This record gives sequence, C-alpha cells and structure tokens, in this order.
Amino acid sequence: MTTDRKWALILGVSSGFGAATARRLADSGWDIMGVHLDRRSTMPAVEALEADLRATGRAVHFFNGNAADDEFRTKTIASLSALTGETGGRIGLFMHSLAFGTLAPLVADGDVRGATRKQLEMTIDVMANSLVYWTQDLVAADIIGPARIFAMTSEGSEKAWPLYGPVSAAKAALESYVRQLGQELSGRAITVNAVMAGVTQTPALEKIPGSDHLMAKALAKNPHNRLTQPEDVASAIADLAQPGTHWINMNVIRIDGGESTSA
Repeated sequence: MTTDRKWALILGVSSGFGAATARRLADSGWDIMGVHLDRRSTMPAVEALEADLRATGRAVHFFNGNAADDEFRTKTIASLSALTGETGGRIGLFMHSLAFGTLAPLVADGDVRGATRKQLEMTIDVMANSLVYWTQDLVAADIIGPARIFAMTSEGSEKAWPLYGPVSAAKAALESYVRQLGQELSGRAITVNAVMAGVTQTPALEKIPGSDHLMAKALAKNPHNRLTQPEDVASAIADLAQPGTHWINMNVIRIDGGESTSA
C-alpha cells in the first residue's frame, strides 16, 4: 500500500473551474476524487474528462449525485474513507465549486415572481451550507489534513446584479463560512480560502441573465484584454496548494488579472 498519495476532492468536477482544476492537479501529481451531478446527455463529456485524467497515470474516482443531499454525502464520504484506507494517503485539497441556485428577483415585478422561501433556502444550502457539511464530515472521518480548502465565490457576493440576489446571498454566506472554518481548522494544519475568479465564460455564467453584458464589461476592464479562463484559476489553485502557502488563510483571493481593480 502506498502512503504518499496526494488526493484532491473536487465538488463540481465535471465542468468549468472544477474540470480545469482537476486536469491541472492531475498533471501536477495529484490523484483525483470528483463529485458531479450529470445526466445521461452530459455523461460523455464527464467520461472523456475521467479518461483524460487517468491518462496522466493518476488514480481517479468520480461519484455522480447531488452533493447537497445528506444521504449521498454520507455514502460518498464512507467510500472516500475506504478508498484512502485501501490505497494510502489523505485528502490534501478540497475544492467546493458547486454552481446551482435560483436566479430571480427578491421582490416580484409585474409577471416576474419573486424568489420563494424554498428557492432561497435551496440556493444557500447548495452553494454555501454544503461547504460546512462536507468539511464537518471529512474531518470527522479523519481523512483530510494537512490540507488546503478552496471555495469558489464571485464578485456578486459584494455587488448587486439583476436577478442574482439569491446567489449573491449564498456567496456572501460562503465567504463568511470560509473565515470561520479557517479559524477553527488552523490547529489541524488546514487552511480555508475563497477564490474569486474574474468573469469567466462557463456553463454557470451563461445561465445568468445579462451574462453577455457582464462579459463585455469585464473584457473592456481587464488589463490583459481578455476574460479570465478556467485554466487561469486552475493554475493558481495548484500553486496555492504547495506546502509553502500555509500562511494564506481565511482570505478571498482574487484571480482575475486585475479586472476587479481596474477602472
């Protein structure tokens, strides 16, 4: 049994930031555990990603299900615990990249209905609370650490965008959880940071009404004259996962090429 494995667990592994980070980490010698929620129509892309990761020579284990479901989480972590016990190593990186929530106004406007209690609670549960629940269970199972935890946030956590209210609240809560978890887990050699990427053309962004306007505005502002790409974020996370970055904790790290601070 090998004991020098470096396992990375990625929630939302099948596309966007999660997929790009999985590829970059596998190239850097990490074995990959991935959780995704995909139906039959999108499974070929997931299977292609899995094959590409295995082609690097790394171990790869994907789990298809709802990461916000308690029963699925419990079963998956039991599987992860058995896997680390059989193959050696511990989870040294945990990435939370779940992008599923309600896009709606908070207050009804004419024929457009305002967000319901169920929609608000679901959005915060999936995009924020699930970070806490997975972290709690990974620590309880004693399969994580020393480790880096990264949670994907967005500039919408601090700005008001049309129809983004439910997700904005979830991202703000996520950043609060990052600070609290980072404080509580520091004694376990686990750091926790939020990653705020620049505007990136991902499947999640394309679902936001007015995303074309957001991309055009970001392109005009960015000093590099292009949008952020998932690979930009993936490369940064791989570098931030190195041992010498243990003093970076409880932050919101902007990976945007200077977009957010340019006039």
